[in-house]
Amino acid sequence: MNVIALIGECVKKGVSELYGIEVSDAQLNINLTRKEFEGDYTVVTFPFVKSARKSPEMVGQDLGAYLTENVDVITGFNVLKGFLNLSLSDKLWLDYLYEHHSDESFGVSESNGKKVLVEFSSPNTNKPLHLGHIRNILLGWASSKILKAAGYDTSNVQIINDRGIAICKSMIAWKLYADGATPASSGIKGDHFVGKWYVEFEKKFQAEYKIWQETSSALEAYTIRKKQAMNEVEFFKAYKNDYFNIHSALGKAAKTMLLDWESNDQATRDLWKQMNAWVYDGFEETYKKLGVSFDKLYFESDTYLLGKDKIEDGLSKDIFYKKDDGSVWIDLEAAKLDHKLVLRSDGTSVYMTQDIGTAILRYEDFKMDRMVYTVADEQNYHFKVLFEILKRMGEPFANGLHHLSYGMVELPEGRMKSREGTVVDADDLVNTVVSEAFENIKERGELLTLPEEELNEIVRRIGVAALKYHIIKVQPKKWMTFDPKESLDLQGQTGPYIQYSYVRIKGILKRADQEGLDLSGLSAYAGLEPVERELVLTLYQYPGLIKQAAEELDPSVVANYCYTLAKLFSKFWHDLQIFKEAEDAKVFRLQLSKLVGIVLKNGMDLIGIEMPDRM
Repeated sequence: MNVIALIGECVKKGVSELYGIEVSDAQLNINLTRKEFEGDYTVVTFPFVKSARKSPEMVGQDLGAYLTENVDVITGFNVLKGFLNLSLSDKLWLDYLYEHHSDESFGVSESNGKKVLVEFSSPNTNKPLHLGHIRNILLGWASSKILKAAGYDTSNVQIINDRGIAICKSMIAWKLYADGATPASSGIKGDHFVGKWYVEFEKKFQAEYKIWQETSSALEAYTIRKKQAMNEVEFFKAYKNDYFNIHSALGKAAKTMLLDWESNDQATRDLWKQMNAWVYDGFEETYKKLGVSFDKLYFESDTYLLGKDKIEDGLSKDIFYKKDDGSVWIDLEAAKLDHKLVLRSDGTSVYMTQDIGTAILRYEDFKMDRMVYTVADEQNYHFKVLFEILKRMGEPFANGLHHLSYGMVELPEGRMKSREGTVVDADDLVNTVVSEAFENIKERGELLTLPEEELNEIVRRIGVAALKYHIIKVQPKKWMTFDPKESLDLQGQTGPYIQYSYVRIKGILKRADQEGLDLSGLSAYAGLEPVERELVLTLYQYPGLIKQAAEELDPSVVANYCYTLAKLFSKFWHDLQIFKEAEDAKVFRLQLSKLVGIVLKNGMDLIGIEMPDRM
């Protein structure tokens, strides 16, 4: 049933019969009626005014009278200026609810035959996953599930950044300071263990740099650049990278290790494989906690040479141009993106080159129609350039590329810094919210008599829901602050609040089953209460809302809908009786509750949240 399409066709016919005017689809503007006004749907009459030669109010009165007289499901209307508010019959909503109240796949679309590839996470192997990764992972996973519900065939991938100077820093620090320790011998999770040595490298480097600042070499460097009008503090802050590349013994060791890696030195490669294996074990454990998985992994160590042949081919087609120093560029000024380097003068690739090659490789692997990159907003320019280059290269998937850009996520105390060890690890954050959830349960005391295994599973679901919902409810492009305590508030817009509504519905349906109530028939109930009508209308919106969230790649649409539905159900439960009503009203309200429960469970599943059976 498509109510808006039905109203639209009736409006077209009505305007034609009333005024002899043919109305196009573009002229139709039909929306849900605002809550402060009576009605279900509102038709905007302004597009018909000029041709009808009547005021907006008169057009509304004419059209409203026509529709109520000629369309069975339209039972009443009112006009406010150029807005015609229509009321639909109770029978329409009763029939709709009866048709869907037991439909466990309500809202899920049939396959449209199109493939979508979703990239998310894509971490570095020199540190564990952290709060920023969590937002990335949750957005990518939820988007993939929503796209699947909207009819797409989805696959999840990540590219693991497993090479480069940052990884070499961890390796050098382990060689110099770990004394052969391993995750097993130290009792530290693999990715945390490797991340510890990345932080240790930075600490040792900073100490080395501080000592160097007292040497004659430092004074000479400062004297040479003093004309830039920097004081010593400003100079040494700005000079740190130069020091790493020119003077630092640790910097030299890390760069030498990178060269050894690139030349396939066996000992270096063996250490690299071992430390990366520790990290991968840790990553997998975190992914399992978050309930996510991937269909294929790509590794930068395999892909960093990709794309060079495509650049050479593009040179022959004048897509790219070569400068006198041998470097290769593309002119994107027509797209307001400036000129972009794609190959260095020594023939080595840049990240853009790798991304071009990796995108083409993925198309060869998956033949996808669309590809979604879940990456923070600091890379907005990079993806604009990448997508424009792939279009100019004529790649068959180029028009289906999308950057799911998201803002920074912070803690109440501020931003985090990986090298300084002030990042909140993903594992620690999950453990924190689960611990907070357990403390909340202990305060209420209701579930403490359950078997330990069952209690722990309930606590896990509540804690993880708090974390996931608090992050996903925020529109991706917005920066956000994550507050663990706020995320668990049972009275606020939180995952546990929605879970509680679902558990309440489970209890209602359990009682109905115990009383032997038959919910399979069509209720003869009539005279819908306002909150009942609003609930049915809200449920009716769900299938379209999934499609909206899929097209916009915005999981917050689903998250906020679930809260709206749960809050509305709470009002319904508070305002109306169920079990003390007459049979028709009782059956209708139980059917309504059942569909709300289905939608809450499925909607929360789309954003990666499991529902508990008890709370």
